[in-house]
Amino acid sequence: MSNPLPDLDRGQQTRYRGHLSLCEIDFAGQKALAASRVLVVGAGGLGSPVSLYLAAAGVGTIALMDADTVSLSNLQRQIIHSTPDLGRLKTDSAAEKLRALNPEVSIITINSRLSEENAESIMAGYDLIMDCTDNLPTRLLINDCCVRLGKKMVFGAVSRFSGQVFSHVPGSACYRCIFDPSSISGDGEELPCAINGILNTVVGVIGSLQATEAIKLLVGTGDPLVNRMLTFDAITMDFNIFAISPMEGCRCASVSKF
Repeated sequence: MSNPLPDLDRGQQTRYRGHLSLCEIDFAGQKALAASRVLVVGAGGLGSPVSLYLAAAGVGTIALMDADTVSLSNLQRQIIHSTPDLGRLKTDSAAEKLRALNPEVSIITINSRLSEENAESIMAGYDLIMDCTDNLPTRLLINDCCVRLGKKMVFGAVSRFSGQVFSHVPGSACYRCIFDPSSISGDGEELPCAINGILNTVVGVIGSLQATEAIKLLVGTGDPLVNRMLTFDAITMDFNIFAISPMEGCRCASVSKF
């Protein structure tokens, strides 16, 4: 972890009692969360439940990265924002809610888009990267930087009635192993959810699963979705898990395992 493990005062012991009662987390795990630094790329549909649950869980530092402002069509699924936030930067709107939820968490706002020029310098300062974005170029950029920097990552994506989640740690399968960019037609720009359509609760399901994966990775407990991808279909209410492995020749396969 980036910071020394802090002690928990009486108020924190009360706030996090639900975690402290779990032997898989307990005091050591809660202290690990408090010492962790997480970057959430995207403060929209997926970023909303992800950041809310991580703040409530007591993750010590959460950085929100997004350059967009809140629009009316966002409010159907981006639950961290509300009607009075229309026109505000999403990072400012989200940061206000997270600080109100848990004042003990340090919230950092980055009001810019992730790019080739800034990605590595920003991501280097965090223990875990949450991919809550909605377009192929940014997903590939996050993935490739995580592989180069040896960073853990939790990926989530949604479309219409379905979603996907998987986690990457050094040496495990990455985004390129699952979704071959050369086989994807078009320029990588995807239709916005407001146009393509999205059942709002699907975003909540996938975002909550991403947050669950993040907590497990930060605490070091459970069996995260490493070399596995979970899919969810809201029409049939089916969850499926598919085994995946590093693709031959992919850079992730040559990185030392975590």
